[in-house]
Formats: sequence, C-alpha cells, structure tokens
Amino acid sequence: MTFDRQIKIAPSILSADFADFGREIRAIEDQGADWVHVDVMDGHFVPNLTFGPPAVKAFRRHVRTVMDVHLMIAPVDPYIAAFADAGADILTAHVEAGPHIHRTLQAIRAAGMRAGVALNPGTPADAVDPLLDLADLVCVMTVNPGFGGQSFLDLTAKVRRLRAMIGDRPVHIAIDGGVDTTTAPMVCRAGADVLVAGSAVFRGGSADEPSAYGANIAAIRRAAQSATGAMA
Repeated sequence: MTFDRQIKIAPSILSADFADFGREIRAIEDQGADWVHVDVMDGHFVPNLTFGPPAVKAFRRHVRTVMDVHLMIAPVDPYIAAFADAGADILTAHVEAGPHIHRTLQAIRAAGMRAGVALNPGTPADAVDPLLDLADLVCVMTVNPGFGGQSFLDLTAKVRRLRAMIGDRPVHIAIDGGVDTTTAPMVCRAGADVLVAGSAVFRGGSADEPSAYGANIAAIRRAAQSATGAMA
C-alpha cells in the first residue's frame, strides 16, 4: 500500500447481502471501491455481533484491493494474530477498547498489518495525540458504533483538529457512519480522505445488478472531491 491523500471509498460489507459476500465484494470492487471495509463486532464492546477471523479469512479470497478490518471488540490483543492470519491489510482498534493502546498498535504492526485507531463520537481528538507516530489511520466514528444505517453526527471540528495534529505524517483520516453525498463533502473539506459507506453504496443494487453500486460510489467520490477542489 502506497500512502496518498486521494479520496478513497471503502464500502462496508455490513450492508451487503450476507448470503452472497463473495460476489458482493467482487461487485463493489469492479464498480470502483478503493478498499473493502469489514466491521467486526463482539456483542460486548458494541451491541451487535458480526464476523470473526474465519469469516474474514473467507472474504480475503475475494478482495483484490485493500481489506480494512475495523475491530469493535474488547479485548483486542488476543485476536491480532488471528486477523493477521485472516489477511487483514489494515487492522483498526478502538482507543476505548483497552488500557494499553500503544501495545495494541505495536502488536498490529509487528504482525505485518497497517495499524488503525478508532474514536467513538464522545472521545476527543486529543486522545490519539500520543499515538500518531504508531498509527497509519485514525477512524472517526460519526455514529455510535454497533449498527449500520444510523444518522450522521457532525464532528467536523474533531476532523479538523485531527488533520492539524497529524500534520505531514502519513496517516489517513477515515470517517465511519452516515457517509453519503451530503456528509462526504463536509468531512473531506475538514481533512478526511477515507470514506466508509454502507447503505449509501449498496442502496438500489445487487450482485446481479451492480451498476447502482458504481453510481453510488461515483456520486460520493464526486461530492467529496468537489468539496476539496480535487475536481475541475
């Protein structure tokens, strides 16, 4: 993975057809997805239960781009090796998930993955200030984690603060929650460069009729790029 700040669209397969993940992953990539976002939830750290390492390993066979695995679990450290073996390219842990987040990020990198750190809506940007030299990505939750389809929380001030804190470090800012053509320009103008979108990407399409996925991805990208001056 070569670092750049071009806008990246990372569809969350939590909004895909659970009976057809392989074709759904191939469809979103064929239709322009930059990354594939996998939400791992444990029913403990967040009030929902989704995928474990075996499922993520099965997804890996179909992912040709970047598999971005977001752990909404606690504890994290006992599972790092399993998600590395499953093929995660980026593994993101929540700063709120345990008492030793430095150790967690170090272990993720030592296992050969890029390390991400996520912030719940109520956690200030300054919580990751001591971590920025260990992180490859900061994920700003713009909904309370646990379920897809929630309404966007306007945390653009937090995103601007993070962008200033990161400076010239090669660290992505991802936005997860309520991303669509209306909210994408807000967060990208503030400094985000990775947009995790679930229902806004998968709405209206299917693995059999994937053109809607492409139209949705392109519309989000256009909205984000136009807000940052990346388009003529």
